[in-house]
Amino acid sequence: MNVLNLTRGAIAAALLGGCLIGHAATQSIYTCTDSKGNVLTSDRLIAACMDRTQTVFGPGGTVLRTIGPSLTGPERAEQEAQQKRAQEELNRQLEEKRRDRALLVRYPNKSVHEQERAAALAQVDDVIRAARKRVTELQVERQNIDTEFEFYKNDPTRAPALLKRQADDNARSAAVQNRFIAEQEAEKKRINARFDDELVKLKQLWALQAPPATAR
Repeated sequence: MNVLNLTRGAIAAALLGGCLIGHAATQSIYTCTDSKGNVLTSDRLIAACMDRTQTVFGPGGTVLRTIGPSLTGPERAEQEAQQKRAQEELNRQLEEKRRDRALLVRYPNKSVHEQERAAALAQVDDVIRAARKRVTELQVERQNIDTEFEFYKNDPTRAPALLKRQADDNARSAAVQNRFIAEQEAEKKRINARFDDELVKLKQLWALQAPPATAR
């Protein structure tokens, strides 16, 4: 005979016969089949069936719901990890949508995007021009220092300490300026790369915003 039918019969009999005193009209009944094949019933979760499905009956023997087996520690940890990964993915998608909206607000069309690219590059170019001007000044200064060293070319050891210090300072300053210029040139490449990446995304977003073409 079917176990579920037996269970329903047993529950109905218990309810009608008043075996579960005080619970027949109002309380849910939990039932399950334990590892030995015995059908167990209770007015609460059954400890002996925590590793298997339990069925919850209402008054009259109607099935209210089923409760799955309790998870082991590793199973619960894996479930929590899956839920965490799902939440992180959802958060990532929401953040991506937020960035997309902000990008569209900032750059409603390609013209605005290109204008901002040009402005960002122009700022760096201004800095580079100032640095190159300083390099030119240092080159003139170096020529003057080298002219003074001409007086001591036969015996460089006689050159004044001040002149030697000026030469060292000039060389260090020139190296700093040249390194700074190289960094700014790299910054221009980073700016162009950023705007190029944005443009790829923006073209997709602009296309989604464009009204559909009407058939003629």
